[in-house]
Amino acid sequence: MKTFVFAEKFFLKSDVKGPGYLEITDGIFGDFYKELPDGEVQVIKEEGKWIAPGLVDTHIHGFMNHDVMDNDAEGIKVMSEGLLSCGVTSFLPTTLTSSKERLKAVAETIGKVYQEVPGAKIQGIYFEGPFFTEEHKGAQNPSYFGDPDLAAFHDWQEASGGLIKKIALAPERKGVKEFVKTVTDEGVVVSLGHSDATLEQAAEAVEAGASVFVHAYNGMRALNHREPGMVGALMSLKHVFSELICDGHHVHPNAADILMEKAGHDHVALITDCMMAGGMPDGDYNLGEFPVVVKDGTARLESGNLAGSILKLKEAIKNVVDWEIATPEQAIMMASLVPAVSCKIEDKCGMIASGRDADFIVLNPSMELEATYLDGVERYRTEK
Repeated sequence: MKTFVFAEKFFLKSDVKGPGYLEITDGIFGDFYKELPDGEVQVIKEEGKWIAPGLVDTHIHGFMNHDVMDNDAEGIKVMSEGLLSCGVTSFLPTTLTSSKERLKAVAETIGKVYQEVPGAKIQGIYFEGPFFTEEHKGAQNPSYFGDPDLAAFHDWQEASGGLIKKIALAPERKGVKEFVKTVTDEGVVVSLGHSDATLEQAAEAVEAGASVFVHAYNGMRALNHREPGMVGALMSLKHVFSELICDGHHVHPNAADILMEKAGHDHVALITDCMMAGGMPDGDYNLGEFPVVVKDGTARLESGNLAGSILKLKEAIKNVVDWEIATPEQAIMMASLVPAVSCKIEDKCGMIASGRDADFIVLNPSMELEATYLDGVERYRTEK
């Protein structure tokens, strides 16, 4: 028996359609129909609701009191399950700067467990660092910083079983050009951040193959009229993507709007940069090796500097619509298709299309999450 989801709107890759019916067979999307096809069918009714692709968080360090750097397979599984409550159906567990040995161990653990997670699917690993510079270190430990090291990267990649999809570095480090060219040729996305690079240095890295900027505005040299810096680079260079944290703390809504207008909504990837306190009450936590205080919607180091976030991706898509800097269609695209494309995982996630895994979310017209489906099965529903 075929199953169809009925809803008011469907956010498909090419268009928004509805009302109508979306076919799901054995956990796989079929076609969209304006009218219910003949024959014996089962209908899931989401009256007055909107159906969108499952969200894709490509930069997330932790959730539900677990951190990727804990190197704990069970913790990764808890994160995966918990992310369904955020509307996230695919993610890249994200590392922090650490010792080469610790990073190798974490890569190996994720490589072994990624197919066993019960909730949001692991579509790869994001190595945030360790090739950064101290001027904009953020919550990264500078004692582990160094120049790009191909031998170390290949060691990590081998340990992960080829699962590393993205790695971040600072463009001003030595050996960047060779490193970027080599790993991008191997299919790995290079992102630029935690950097005091000039526009020229950033442009050289992009020419070599880098294509993403890490959490735009944060952890990078600001725009100056005499030296455009990293912010000037992400605003002016072509064919690049920018991660953006839209929690209202990391980036002012007006600054987010300027980036979206300049780069285009189709080149902005909403991310959370969430740490272990996501989904938890206020209190004391850790981000990697640093103590963090979570209070008033932010996670901060003892210095007062922001340390990741506690943002949920479902909140980010609502925020940008409420701030009137994106339409619902643009907001959903920036949290599903764009992150997937930017990390070259769009063959696995990020869109509703025939033949793809039926991973989707149900939203109400206020952009609030109502339910999350994984492989066509309801796995989370908001309590009334």
